[in-house]
Amino acid sequence: MFAIFSAGLAPVMALMSFFYLKDRFSDPLFLIFRTFIYGALLVFPIMFIKYVLETEAISDSRLVHSYLYVALLEEFFKWFIFVYTIYHHSEFDEHYDGIVYGVAISLGFASVENILYLITNGVEYAVVRAVFPVSSHALFGVIMGYHFGIAKVLKRKENRNIALALFLPFILHGTYNYILETLTSNWLVLLAPFMVVLWIIALRRVKSATTDQSINLTGRHP
Repeated sequence: MFAIFSAGLAPVMALMSFFYLKDRFSDPLFLIFRTFIYGALLVFPIMFIKYVLETEAISDSRLVHSYLYVALLEEFFKWFIFVYTIYHHSEFDEHYDGIVYGVAISLGFASVENILYLITNGVEYAVVRAVFPVSSHALFGVIMGYHFGIAKVLKRKENRNIALALFLPFILHGTYNYILETLTSNWLVLLAPFMVVLWIIALRRVKSATTDQSINLTGRHP
């Protein structure tokens, strides 16, 4: 069991550290940890809702399952937690803060999901899980937090960016799941380049947000 918990949490901690250490103005660890826990607790109500949806067999469409049963459900709850626990918090005062908290929520969710998966299927899946599902959750969190940062800190088209903070991770997450749903044997052919593109998009958002911090530090921010 210790091996499963270690394998399940190792990529989560590595990714959280990677994004946290890029923050020029480190946010309170207690707040990041609290946000992480909120994300972790989301797993259980989401599992229940998924169970109800699948039991009721409302739709057997792979498209519906990928985009609505999984992507929309998970990303909406993450977005909801961000809006009601972080968005109006006084510590959310830099563009990059949005990325830190978005990643914390997403990796909190990914940590519990990953451990449960490894308990059920075996620790031998730990590396694949780290490279794909855990990393993808972190990257969806980057994109979500980036747009929350534009809305809250930069005050640019607030409503539009709050909507984009949900819509873009939802679309990307749905596409990720649809690839897995439709290509059961050759999923790596499409998912690997998809993940490369996702990393590029996320790292560009990170660079943009850290640049905004630098501008703010020199007093040249509008």
